[in-house]
Amino acid sequence: MSAQEILKELEPLGAESYRKVLRNHGIADPMFGVKIEYLKKIQKRIKKDYQLALELFDTGVYDAMYLAALIADDGKMTRHNLQRWVKKATCLALCANSVAWVAAGSRFGHELGLEWIDSQIESTAVAGWATLWSQVSIKDDTELDLAELKRLLQRIEKTIHDEPDRVRYAMNGFVIAVGTHVQPLCDLALKTARSVGRVSVDMGNTSCQVPFAPDAIDKARERGKIGKKRQSAKC
Repeated sequence: MSAQEILKELEPLGAESYRKVLRNHGIADPMFGVKIEYLKKIQKRIKKDYQLALELFDTGVYDAMYLAALIADDGKMTRHNLQRWVKKATCLALCANSVAWVAAGSRFGHELGLEWIDSQIESTAVAGWATLWSQVSIKDDTELDLAELKRLLQRIEKTIHDEPDRVRYAMNGFVIAVGTHVQPLCDLALKTARSVGRVSVDMGNTSCQVPFAPDAIDKARERGKIGKKRQSAKC
């Protein structure tokens, strides 16, 4: 199946009502407005297809780019692929989700995450923090550099309120992810979250709110979820 055949399949599945929702969340045209539930049905049929994922991302159509991440074979992604994706992503949402998910599952997620968080380009920095938080959610604690994660928490505590809107949101997500998924660092992440306090982010024309990190970590603890890992960062 080709990317163009997928586009023809996706177009009639779109709806203007959902396109409006996506635009309110900062998603850029072109897009069809296909709900994720329909994209996941296609994902279930295709499973993984490395080359098709690359072709879909290159279309520049939001729905196809999102689907590309769902069917990407993360293990085959090259550093060059991932650098192209973070540059070609048409909106912050793709950087925070699609690019980050695939990067986290690749061989290069750790190094690229650390590289991207230092970028002066907001979308790239967002992808970096999202990649790092995706990694801690799927990798066993024995595979993580705990000392480095501690340094990143310290960096967030000192700098988060000086960063651009969406970088602040991604940093906040990183604190929650470490506190929730990395059992040895739960207490430190909670301490960091309380020190940072509420994170203010302009969420645009939406009802979305920035999670209050201390509450998110406390709720995970109450549910007995601290240290639990996900099978995949993709959703």
